[in-house]
Amino acid sequence: MRALVLGGTGWLGRAIVRDLLEDGVEVTCLARGATGDVPHGARLVRTDRRADGAYEPVRGAWDEVVELSSDPDLVRPALDALADSAAHWTLVSTTSVYARNDEPGADETAEVVEPVDLTQYADAKVAAERSSADRLGSRLLVARPGLIVGPGDPSDRFGYWPARLNRPGPVLVPTSEGRSVQVIDVADLAAWVGRAWRTGHTGVVNAVGEVVPMRDFFRLAVEATGFDGELVEVEDDVLLSHDVQYWAGPRSLPLWLPHSDAALMHRSARAFRDAGGRSRPLAETLAGVLDDERDRGVERPRWAGLGVDEEAAVLAAVR
Repeated sequence: MRALVLGGTGWLGRAIVRDLLEDGVEVTCLARGATGDVPHGARLVRTDRRADGAYEPVRGAWDEVVELSSDPDLVRPALDALADSAAHWTLVSTTSVYARNDEPGADETAEVVEPVDLTQYADAKVAAERSSADRLGSRLLVARPGLIVGPGDPSDRFGYWPARLNRPGPVLVPTSEGRSVQVIDVADLAAWVGRAWRTGHTGVVNAVGEVVPMRDFFRLAVEATGFDGELVEVEDDVLLSHDVQYWAGPRSLPLWLPHSDAALMHRSARAFRDAGGRSRPLAETLAGVLDDERDRGVERPRWAGLGVDEEAAVLAAVR
């Protein structure tokens, strides 16, 4: 079995490649290699996908092609060059394509955004889905992951919490009532992508884990870290008044969403389970992420979350 991964040097791409290799698949990766090398055993064709002739070295029959990009300048030329000779194609999309996030339990039939501005992530992913469907028809699997987490995650959206609870002192948290956490471990997502094409799965699938109430998420994180301090719950309007941001990025409380968007973390996982998808217990993911955070340094600079001084200043103001 031969698989071509368009990418394969980033976090998710490497996880997919490793899983394919473990199952005895012959894997070729087409990428610039700017984010690193490919896992041992895979072949890297190093090229800029925007360059003329970029796909010439990988033309031919493939049992599987995995596309990780949403950039129209990458997606469409790849389809032109490779779609006709691919037995199966997996496009990794995202649950961010949905137009509404106020419908808990919504499935793959929910309305998606219209791709008006392709510089926007969701718009570009919808455009990638549509152009892929036009070219591949029934050979296409569109995987729409939710929030991908696990060891090595560069976004800090999940790892912030076990890292923060690994340190002493009161911890600033959003109110948990009416909120949930729904994640997919990168290893579970990679394993499913690797299996799905061999079992003939196509169509659109929300690749999401189980929905866990946010209060239970914090309880599990406390248990994983052994934290014995206080969780200080603060209302949304107060957090916003102190310039604390939702979801991700600087000065944020990761995983915190406006109530109007709470269903972003509450999508139906039925199609994923029916397609053979499995998600490990959240406690297991938290334990693995905690080990990784300790290895990388729990006080390292982060892409998301509150810094030590930032959190202390907000706590001092609200208590």
